[in-house]
Amino acid sequence: MIDFEAAAAKIVEIAQPLGVEQVALPAARGRVLAQDVVARCAAPPVPVSAMDGYAVRDIDLARLPARLPILGAAFAGGGFDGVMPAGACVRTFTGAPVPMGADRIVIQEDVVREGDLACFETPPVGRRHVRPAGSDFRAGDVLVAAGSRLNPQRLIAAAAADLAQLTVYRRPRVLLLATGDELVDPGQQAGRPQAIPESVSFGVAALAEDWGAEVVGRWRCGDDLDALRAMAAHGVEAADVVVVTGGASVGEKDFAQAMFAPLGLELVFAKVAMKPGKPIWVGRAGGAIIVGLPGNPTSALVTARLFLAPLLAGLGGGDPNAAWVWLKAPLSADLACCGDRETFYRARSVGAGVEVLADQDAASQWALVQADLLVRRRPGAIGAAADEPVECLYL
Repeated sequence: MIDFEAAAAKIVEIAQPLGVEQVALPAARGRVLAQDVVARCAAPPVPVSAMDGYAVRDIDLARLPARLPILGAAFAGGGFDGVMPAGACVRTFTGAPVPMGADRIVIQEDVVREGDLACFETPPVGRRHVRPAGSDFRAGDVLVAAGSRLNPQRLIAAAAADLAQLTVYRRPRVLLLATGDELVDPGQQAGRPQAIPESVSFGVAALAEDWGAEVVGRWRCGDDLDALRAMAAHGVEAADVVVVTGGASVGEKDFAQAMFAPLGLELVFAKVAMKPGKPIWVGRAGGAIIVGLPGNPTSALVTARLFLAPLLAGLGGGDPNAAWVWLKAPLSADLACCGDRETFYRARSVGAGVEVLADQDAASQWALVQADLLVRRRPGAIGAAADEPVECLYL
């Protein structure tokens, strides 16, 4: 059994990117860039109007009032042909190319139109309302650096760079295996008092997707070693990471590790001195990484957040350490001293502080609904008083 910090260090070691691929822009959300986004064009490509108004030459407004003939109109996507001559103006709309020869756009609120004439009564002041070519970015500029996760803002920049495809790190494929004779699919428990709806895989699958994984399956199997071994063999072929829930203790039907033994299971670590989640284990088998989570829902979700999330972040090209961003927040009430294992209390945000939930049972599911934080307490930590800052991690 190792401590939390040692286990985290081993996760960082194995959380190496799986490779790269090209994806179409609509499929790139949430992916991590493997190559810089480099603009193929300038934005805007030509000077464009920043407002609805009239394109004019400054010299034509030197003496006011001025009445200038309107030679035509320029719209976004369609400019005024040729050079605008002196002594005239062009009706120009936002985003339209500024006619050649024009010095500024006079906003429409400052102009009175009389048929085919535009009347200018007051001298233009302030901005010219022209966006110069390349004022946003120029061809060759790096808009988004490799290693960035593609959020909505970065996708806008990639599209503006005139890129239809992006080179990204491959998403880790995750397969979930829920084990236990007592488990049934949700909706099938009625009339079966000894059965329990299988719930853990749904939360872990959602967490895996939040951290960049592609969930390729959720399989359920009873405590039959031969069936579990067959399922494990298929699982390592289908996924980069196989997450098995339950069967992690030392009972007669705890087969979580035994099911992978024929595939040459090599353990990275077997247990972690933490609460909840001591039985968590990580290994390699058949070319896949195997993560063994406890069967209790709270323990499973806490350990998945602490170990599976950084593992998936790293496999997908991100920084695994980004999954361990510890914050400081004041306690809303006193907290008792910690035992000899590192403890992660389920808690919730309350204003600028944190409230540790009363229900810390490893099997509790209702309490998870209220929790959005984990409060970390080091082994042997003395009690903490209300308003004392404690380490927190978003769940």
